[in-house]
Amino acid sequence: MAPSDPRDRLAECVKNRRLELKLARKRAAELAGMSKDTWQRIEEAGEVRLMSVAKVDAVLDWAPGSATGILEGREPIPVRQSTEAPGADISQRPTEELEGRAREVIQLATIATTSGLTSDEIRELSDKAVRDLKAHGLI
Repeated sequence: MAPSDPRDRLAECVKNRRLELKLARKRAAELAGMSKDTWQRIEEAGEVRLMSVAKVDAVLDWAPGSATGILEGREPIPVRQSTEAPGADISQRPTEELEGRAREVIQLATIATTSGLTSDEIRELSDKAVRDLKAHGLI
């Protein structure tokens, strides 16, 4: 049975993935740029800052936002190394989800930094930005 508390679920996912990657807790913490005690608190469902939680993604080969997504009830999104472009990661995240998230981020940034735009103008701006991102192969 899966844990019902979000921190318990995160703890289980992080520990299982670390063990799957054959990483010692101390080494994982070093790679994340945190203390071994902070990593241990994550794996034991203790109190940690979201900034610390976000640092585990790269160490565990998860897409950015995966660990915090676990706290929100989502599954971690693994990334794999591209054989076509060394050093590039390929996300398994569905394109529709990326497009939706990009639109949301663009709309919120526009609202926060611009005054006087209508909702239609903001929507048009975010749609254009998503089209441009797709044209450049970023989503």
